[in-house]
Amino acid sequence: MERCRVAAGKFFGLSNDQWHSATVRRQAISPDGSQRIFVRLTGPGERRLLFIQPPEGDEPGLLEARSACHIGKHLHARGIPVPKIYGFDPESGRLCVEDLGDDRLHALLVDASEQEQLQWYTKVIEELVRMQIRGADDFSPSWCWDTSRYDRRLMLERESGYFLRALCSDFFGLSFDRQIIDEECRLLADRASRAPADFFLHRDFQSRNIMITDNTVRIIDYQGGRLGPLAYDLASLLIDPYMGLSPNVQAKVKEQYFATLRQFVYYDREQFEREYLVLALQRNLQILGAFAFLSKQRGKVFFTRYIEPALHTLSGLLAKPAAADYDGLRELARLCLLHCRSYENY
Repeated sequence: MERCRVAAGKFFGLSNDQWHSATVRRQAISPDGSQRIFVRLTGPGERRLLFIQPPEGDEPGLLEARSACHIGKHLHARGIPVPKIYGFDPESGRLCVEDLGDDRLHALLVDASEQEQLQWYTKVIEELVRMQIRGADDFSPSWCWDTSRYDRRLMLERESGYFLRALCSDFFGLSFDRQIIDEECRLLADRASRAPADFFLHRDFQSRNIMITDNTVRIIDYQGGRLGPLAYDLASLLIDPYMGLSPNVQAKVKEQYFATLRQFVYYDREQFEREYLVLALQRNLQILGAFAFLSKQRGKVFFTRYIEPALHTLSGLLAKPAAADYDGLRELARLCLLHCRSYENY
């Protein structure tokens, strides 16, 4: 903690003695789904910093904080607009970082016109592609606290398995033929794992993790980053339940993405579209598992309202001709929607 206090002192222009006597206001900030502790520090001249740290004794949280430090410094050095890191204490996991303010892309655009959405999403796409390509340069898997690569095992355990366990079983109490569903989930993961996975993957790239600071796009919550496929983060952005982007906006943003990607690498468009569908399905299952877990197990009812929109998106993806092999998942999504409408606490 001392390292972060020293870093904050330098930022505010305070010596140790001045730190004790100066007025540095502290404000706790409530995160969305994270267990981390966020404190905003406002010092002389109304300059601000953010302290972020895991709960005491949280070993996975400490590992996550170390990843945030390593990956954050790497991305910042590559010109990716993540918060600047001023200090880090490896023992407590406390980070001292640039405060990007309170303006999220979601709040700015959720009720905006499609034209306004497209204007901002064009800027977001430019930063996403740069992060995916440049972020992979000299990326060390040793920085990853969870897994170093997005792979088939993660898909089955943390995405489709998460959906089946947290939403279907624990949240809705559904009974279903597990053998049939497991076979379809394995088929989906087999197809999704064929996508080249040598790009930087944020894995939670959505409107509440994108800040607008001084009229520029900034990216937060990258600490779960690893190597992975291109289409996953794009899918995260486009099927984001918080935003509910129209099919028209999604299609135009996807076109902009591919045009931007061509400036960096060649990628076959038909191959990309095949990968996009299966990776969007994987992401959608992960979203639903997470929303159910956070709602029921963590008591964060904020997420409950987004379960139904995410289920409608899942049903739409499963209705596509290229998803014809997932009859069991399609029926399970239908049952979830029925229970959603009758869920007593919904």
